Amino acid sequence: MPTIRSTRTRRSAPVRAGLVASLALLAATVGWSPAAKAFEPERDVTIVVTSSAGGGSDIITRVLADTITKLKLTKSNFLVENRTGGSGAVGYTYAAKRTEDPYLWANIGVSFFTTPLLGQSPVTYKDFKPLAAVSEDPYIMVVKADSPFKTLADVKKARRIVSGTTGIVSDPALLAKSLETAMGIKADIVPFGGDGEVVTALLGGHIQVQFGNPSEVLPMIKDGKVRAIGVSTKERIPALPDVPTFRESGYDVTITQLRGFVMPKDVPDEVVAYWAGIIKQALDSDLWKTNYLQRFDAVPLYLAGKDFQAEMDKRNADYKTLMTSLGLIK
Repeated sequence: MPTIRSTRTRRSAPVRAGLVASLALLAATVGWSPAAKAFEPERDVTIVVTSSAGGGSDIITRVLADTITKLKLTKSNFLVENRTGGSGAVGYTYAAKRTEDPYLWANIGVSFFTTPLLGQSPVTYKDFKPLAAVSEDPYIMVVKADSPFKTLADVKKARRIVSGTTGIVSDPALLAKSLETAMGIKADIVPFGGDGEVVTALLGGHIQVQFGNPSEVLPMIKDGKVRAIGVSTKERIPALPDVPTFRESGYDVTITQLRGFVMPKDVPDEVVAYWAGIIKQALDSDLWKTNYLQRFDAVPLYLAGKDFQAEMDKRNADYKTLMTSLGLIK
């Protein structure tokens, strides 16, 4: 998907009214008083994505930016900038250093929490201010179309899988390790620089399984390139009604991915409230529901301010507990 650009146009009365309503709703949550001087953007926005183009984080970022642009919710243009490396550390360190930049967003992925927990990043989630959570995505376990693995029972019989992941520790890696324990198999995990590289490795036969978000693997499933054999949610997902969850197959493994955005920690509250309001309008639109939620079978979610901060605190604690139980950290 190309770089997102918008046309600088004056917002219509309905759009302005929608933004005012969104800002009022966010005021208490974010801690910003509407009586304060309102923020009005004067420059374009850069959104940092710490994984490569074509992966789930990249896709959701570009679809959101495209939705905001097409609805003309703000006069700013959007530039999606992929800064990969260090299991997310490169991109997040860059974003954190822009401490007061009101035109800098960063997309959060699993490495936003796990890489600092491993002690491999100079910054943590506490070095950022929560902007908005926008969805919660399941993981789908897929194999190449000609793979001998047709069910999870086949995987258990094989007693070994080779799985791809982005970075040293990620949701796919944690899923593989969790299934290793639950199924009594050996899971060898091969790290790659981005989700797109994992897809290439799977299709090339270099790895056996991939745990991908719907945005990454549903198109390949529909094209017949890969086959789904399990999902990471508590219940089956509508897009794949015939594919069992890990839990119903007898393995108590459930992991979903939180999708959202943060800003540098010293950005003023009124700036965060403005951008959170823009995002809220985008998520409420039919365009977003059609182009992302329905297309990729994602679970709708919107959190901002204190609510999003609380969810990040919970996720960080959950990852710490899981990684400790798997022997990845002490």
